Amino acid sequence: MRLRQVMALTALLGLLAIPAHADHARDISRDTLAPNDGWAAADGGTTGGSTADDAHVFTVRNRSELVRALDAGSATPKIIRIAGMIDANTDDDGDHLDCADYATDGYSTSKYLAAYDPRTWGSAKPSGPQEEARQASAARQAERIELTVGSHTTIVGLGTSAVLKGASLQLKDAHNVIVRNLELRDTYDCFPVWQPNTGGLGDWKTAYDNIWLRGATHVWIDHVTLSDKGHLDEQEPTYFGRNYLRHDGLLDITNASDLVTVSWSRFADHDKAMLIGNGDTATGDRGRLRVTLHHNQFESVVQRAPRVRFGQVHLYNNRYVVPADAHDYRYSIGVSTESAIFAENNAFHTPGHIEVADLVKSWNGTALHQSGTLFNRYPVDLLAIYNAYNSGSERDLTADVGWTPTLHTKIDSAEAADRAVARGAGAGRIP
Repeated sequence: MRLRQVMALTALLGLLAIPAHADHARDISRDTLAPNDGWAAADGGTTGGSTADDAHVFTVRNRSELVRALDAGSATPKIIRIAGMIDANTDDDGDHLDCADYATDGYSTSKYLAAYDPRTWGSAKPSGPQEEARQASAARQAERIELTVGSHTTIVGLGTSAVLKGASLQLKDAHNVIVRNLELRDTYDCFPVWQPNTGGLGDWKTAYDNIWLRGATHVWIDHVTLSDKGHLDEQEPTYFGRNYLRHDGLLDITNASDLVTVSWSRFADHDKAMLIGNGDTATGDRGRLRVTLHHNQFESVVQRAPRVRFGQVHLYNNRYVVPADAHDYRYSIGVSTESAIFAENNAFHTPGHIEVADLVKSWNGTALHQSGTLFNRYPVDLLAIYNAYNSGSERDLTADVGWTPTLHTKIDSAEAADRAVARGAGAGRIP
């Protein structure tokens, strides 16, 4: 059988493999963000690709089809429906690529470790043949897994089992984008770089977020599930005394991105979940980074849920779950330079060794508004407890963040939201 016939048959089988209930589910692909639903509803709202003509509505089942539909990040209104699982680490024929397939110019992990062992290399930034080979190898992987999303685009998963595996959706300078009903898992970096002077002991840095907003505006992310499923960092080895991390952020919102709503989504099994604002010196972020996070679940997340610089962030009706066996939990809400977080009616579930004061961490932060917080089903004054028990190296936070949210859906009690989010957050759970 010729290759084209095989591909045609495969596509037909793919159509037949879509669950029957997916055909009868409500079509969400032309949905737009409701008025007042967070910051993304400001200044004209967020409509994504809802105006796309029929020629720009695509159903995709593999990486090649997805890349063609994205059209190199063009601004043409488009709707992209993802059916089943798409693996970004594949070649143009759909064959899976692993780390060895990307390695080039003589790169290997063992050679890299031998070249930059701090006991012999010292604290200088890696340079020379193995670092150059690592960069070349990383570029080959980036070419496959970094997928550029352009303006006026809607990406939705079909049914209850749409998965984008190993990909990094890049919203760079994009405007008016919707991503819904999709699981994005295991954005795995084959070639972490050693940074000798990070954190005192050095650290491994990875390159890819599941979704990365850079200079993006009017973005609605709803009912998505983001995780490291498949390759948990805690299962990776330790090199140079540091965990060999393979994942960066689940969702990072940086570089003056603005007017973003993240709703009814699940962030799980990850270290650094969400960064809003990427640097203390990025003063161009002032007046930007306006983000609403509501009815999301952060489960088995070590830190950054979120960590905020500069932005006005409305954080309400979210659910936080720290598992009983958590040994590396650091904090949930990060209050950093010029941040203005308005937190309302959020619920936290933690094991007994985690204190209320542990939920907040501050770096040069000055304020945090909070009300209606539940901690293991008990109401607590998160701000007062944090101020009473912080280490002394962190200044007390005031309650005045300088603004009051006006764009939001109904704000439930933390108890009611806790139950609703447990049932309804994540991909495949749109009513």
